[in-house]
Amino acid sequence: MITELCTRSDVVITTGGTGFAIRDVTPEATLAIIDRRCGGLETALHMRSLQSTPFAALSRLCAGIKGQTLVVNLPGSTKAVKECFEVLEGILPHAVHLIRDDRSNVEGTHCSLDSPPVSSSRR
Repeated sequence: MITELCTRSDVVITTGGTGFAIRDVTPEATLAIIDRRCGGLETALHMRSLQSTPFAALSRLCAGIKGQTLVVNLPGSTKAVKECFEVLEGILPHAVHLIRDDRSNVEGTHCSLDSPPVSSSRR
């Protein structure tokens, strides 16, 4: 299922199946099909979740790249998905540009980060 979605999507997000229960096999299914892991993204999602509950340490969420698609496993609870999406929301466009080797947009983002803030006060 994930492999098929990757052929026609920039991003595939799954929810649930990331815990310690025997039936929680989403990370294994994802690891079996991705080409590269996104460890920094996994860390950012865990860090955000840990701000809300120590039980986030029991999540085995996974993120990786399959071809030109970002695949992200999120926990199953609605609250946890919302919290994780706070992290994803701002970085997904740039992640897609990087994966697609869209140099114009990647360079534009990097330039905007390198630019000094514009002051609204005039002296």
